[in-house]
Amino acid sequence: MTGTKSGRSLRRLRIRLRHALTDVVALIYLALCAVLLGWALVVSLTDDSGESMAAVVPLLATAPASLVVLALPDGAAPLILAIVFGALANATVIGWCSHALRGKSY
Repeated sequence: MTGTKSGRSLRRLRIRLRHALTDVVALIYLALCAVLLGWALVVSLTDDSGESMAAVVPLLATAPASLVVLALPDGAAPLILAIVFGALANATVIGWCSHALRGKSY
């Protein structure tokens, strides 16, 4: 009996996440984060000195969730993973807030 109840709550959570992440404001935020990440990658790859600080911009745009990068090892992959995680976490909160402010329920 508990499996059915947890299955329903998991399904409800997925529906809420889908609604939050498909909100217009959340999608605009995700697009902005993707553009910032792309810009930072291009600037970092074209910088010959190796001293580019361009990754700080998308990191701050996706803070506070992206600040887990401080606990991850050095490298480009953990940095990109932290930025993507931060963007998705923040977009979820933005979507939930947008729905709540419009008075829509799930």
